[in-house]
Amino acid sequence: MVAKVYGVAASPYVATVLVCLEEAGASYELVAVDMAAGENRSRHHLARSPFGKIPAFEDGEVTLFESRAIQRYVLRKYNKPDLLREGNLEESAMVDMWMEVEAHHYDPGISHIIRECVIKPMIGGGARDQAIVDENVEKLRKVLEVYERRLSESEYLAGDFVSVADLNHFPYTYYLMTTEYATLVESCTNVKAWWERLLARPAVRKVAALFPPVTSA
Repeated sequence: MVAKVYGVAASPYVATVLVCLEEAGASYELVAVDMAAGENRSRHHLARSPFGKIPAFEDGEVTLFESRAIQRYVLRKYNKPDLLREGNLEESAMVDMWMEVEAHHYDPGISHIIRECVIKPMIGGGARDQAIVDENVEKLRKVLEVYERRLSESEYLAGDFVSVADLNHFPYTYYLMTTEYATLVESCTNVKAWWERLLARPAVRKVAALFPPVTSA
């Protein structure tokens, strides 16, 4: 039975699951959820994802929600421990740490920028709130200063190996690079080189091709 991912590829959180499935070479079906029509609040979707969020995931008798939990399941099931570095205590701890950094430091700033500059125009959600953008550009700039120092020591965040901690940055960073705030990445030599390495991965390119055309506000 083919695993099912419920959501839309344009969602950064759905995209992080898709890129792990592609890295694993797994077969899957992307089942669209019409958020604008409120399908995410339907009885059927809430049975899969009780908070009404995407993605949701079904694999036979297994039903999961929360993208990072789904990622770990996929990588363990399809024998891609190299992306989690399981089996090496120190390396797996570094992967876990940088996944936490992405979730609690990178994501909060960049997600507000993308919501205002990309998502709102995509869904017809009204005018950009520049005050929100400016506040979060400064937050992201400070986070990227930490990344720049870290990436001067290793090619990837957790070490000299790509991991799920790196891949989790792909969707939001991809959208950021379509805006005038791409300079935040381009001005950091090591961050820019790291991003280019990620973007060159076949799995990343395949999922990026599923994104809708972006017209930033």
